[in-house]
Amino acid sequence: MKLTDDVRFVRGIGPKKAELLHKLGIDTLADAVQCYPRGYEDRTAVVPIFELLDGEKFCVHAIVGAQPKTAHIRKGMDVTNCRVYDKTGLLSLRFFNNKYAASVLEVGKEYAFYGKVQAEGRQFVMIAPEFEPVQAKEKTGRILPLYPLTAGLHQTDFYKITDAALAALPENYPDFLPEAIRKQQQFPPLGQALHSMHRPQTLEQAQQARKRMAFEELFLLACGMKFLRTGRADKKGAHLRDLSLREFYRVLPFSLTGAQQRAIEACTMDIAEGKPLSRLIQGDVGSGKTMVAAALCYLAAKNGKQAVMMAPTELLARQHMETLQPILHKLGISCGLLVSAMRAKEKREIVDEISSGKLSVIIGTHAVLSEHVQFCDLALAVVDEQHRFGVNQRAALTEKGENVHLLVMSATPIPRTLALLIYGDLDVSIIDELPPGRQKIKTYAVGEQTRPRIDRFIDNQCAAGGQAYVVCPLVEDSEATDTQRHSAEQTAQRLKTVLPHRRIGLVHGRTKTAEKEQIMRDFADGNLDILVSTTVIEVGVNVPNATLMVVENADCFGMSQLHQLRGRVGRGSRQSFCIFYGADKGADARERLRTLVHTGDGFAIAQKDLEMRGAGDFFGTRQHGLPPLKLADLAGDARLLEQAQQAADALMARDPQLKTAPLLRQRIVRLFEQHGEGSFN
Repeated sequence: MKLTDDVRFVRGIGPKKAELLHKLGIDTLADAVQCYPRGYEDRTAVVPIFELLDGEKFCVHAIVGAQPKTAHIRKGMDVTNCRVYDKTGLLSLRFFNNKYAASVLEVGKEYAFYGKVQAEGRQFVMIAPEFEPVQAKEKTGRILPLYPLTAGLHQTDFYKITDAALAALPENYPDFLPEAIRKQQQFPPLGQALHSMHRPQTLEQAQQARKRMAFEELFLLACGMKFLRTGRADKKGAHLRDLSLREFYRVLPFSLTGAQQRAIEACTMDIAEGKPLSRLIQGDVGSGKTMVAAALCYLAAKNGKQAVMMAPTELLARQHMETLQPILHKLGISCGLLVSAMRAKEKREIVDEISSGKLSVIIGTHAVLSEHVQFCDLALAVVDEQHRFGVNQRAALTEKGENVHLLVMSATPIPRTLALLIYGDLDVSIIDELPPGRQKIKTYAVGEQTRPRIDRFIDNQCAAGGQAYVVCPLVEDSEATDTQRHSAEQTAQRLKTVLPHRRIGLVHGRTKTAEKEQIMRDFADGNLDILVSTTVIEVGVNVPNATLMVVENADCFGMSQLHQLRGRVGRGSRQSFCIFYGADKGADARERLRTLVHTGDGFAIAQKDLEMRGAGDFFGTRQHGLPPLKLADLAGDARLLEQAQQAADALMARDPQLKTAPLLRQRIVRLFEQHGEGSFN
């Protein structure tokens, strides 16, 4: 068979199982060989019966001492018991609904048994063991790979397709990892590594193969991001002749922090050099990233060009409009909003004003990506909350003009190791200062027993003239997988009962847009005391009068997300507070919440979040727009990532177009275009 052959032609698979494999992304033998084991069982060590331990899995060689006996326990349940022995002792075997075991096991014959052992009184019982004659060594006496399964598929099915795939691997299987890098890292060739991944002789061999394949994934992504960056660097940026910001600073009702000014200077220096601006602005919630964007929008408009700012939600787009429009209006710059929820006539008018050049600065949601939106002369694209968009969406926005400058912003602090990979095609500026007057938010982690006290605290904050957010993980009770999760609807109802004199609003993802906007406006205008919501308020809400954030079931959220929720308060002159429920949900929850209580440094929190939850959960969902990692763990493989980055840097410094590594270039192009994350020319 060939690697391009369909798995349904593998003996023992057929159309039905091929359909199940398709759900796992496995259609051909080439797919099968790239579906790596999720782990291994070491069945090489044979343990005497005398040395067995309760609760562990073991492999024993033992002789059947008596004919297996089957008892009918109840309808649909037969239990077969059998006694076996070796030189050191006796062991009982127990099978459930296994007529095969009862008929095959022969008295006096030695078998290899593998299974979990449990103590029953003074003897051990091995539950539902796998077995075979000692000489067979198919299920025992080897390192057994464990593959990811779905209902209807078994490990034996994966052994069949991976056996066929490994047999189809040619001896000179193309290896795109440059030989010099392979030798430097002491990695085996690709074909050998794949054999070791699927059929290792030792666990050490499997670990070495996994290291090579994980390095390969990280190296591919690092090269790919650098390739994207190189493609932009070869172009000239939109020409902005006048880069003076004197007038912009004059109309601001406040002074910018040193970090904001440094970020603006870094951007203007990039533009002055004639290259396309390609920069990420990272900073905590409330650090003032929007003012950096405002300064650049001003420069674009001042030079007779257009600027567009894209936000992930209508709420955030409207907030940016409310922030930027008064400033830009003072400077004589026209500003317009474009969101999907607009009426058709209103939307058409805005689109016409964009294409005619009447509007200089456009703020919107994904709606600005529509093919109907044509810019007159776009020079700057700003992407806010960058992690909610993919690389391809950034590219689609910049392609709406010629040599467009790109500024992306993120209020989600990202550890250096992760930022190196996710934003490898961007320069990075960090705003690590908060505007003057911002007080530290006093943070507490509490358990359920404190609820009456917290209810009184919410009431006291409102009585003192403040407002409170109460955030829940669920919309309604029917979503709950257990009775301990709090829904927004149930919480709002409870608070109305406990605090009947308080004005309470409820908003969540299912709330209609118009209703949601009205409720948010009422809260912002002070017409509501308490806003109960899901995480729809994580991004895009700015209410300086809000002094309290209460998060129900904080153990359900990532630390970075909790840090962002906390950033919704503390925006005014009053002392603000944040209370996380969940301190009574176990040691893991306590450790995570303790970190939030003791630090307000978003980057330190993000690093701890990465270490505790892993990169797969870092953003809650895969929104950062990169091809998926099958093996590499950005938390556990930080050192490997650093090595891959260094290798990619060295290679692309010598050969930016990868002319000496055509196989590597082809693989990168295929990988990124397969996931819609960019194109390489």
